Amino acid sequence: MHQTPDDRPIYRLLTGKDDRAFCERVSEALAQGWRLYGSPAMTWDGEHVKVAQAVVWHAADVIKS
Repeated sequence: MHQTPDDRPIYRLLTGKDDRAFCERVSEALAQGWRLYGSPAMTWDGEHVKVAQAVVWHAADVIKS
């Protein structure tokens, strides 16, 4: 398995406000070689929509159950 950027774990959960900055973080992860894992999640915190997207390292042998 190839080493992840910045020695990160092979699984990451990206979270934040539903805005351009969050989309850019996900896009950057994809450009680095991460791949989407599962569906995104959204919730309302009373002020903003919060989102989450899991990503896994491209070479990870991840099994979805």
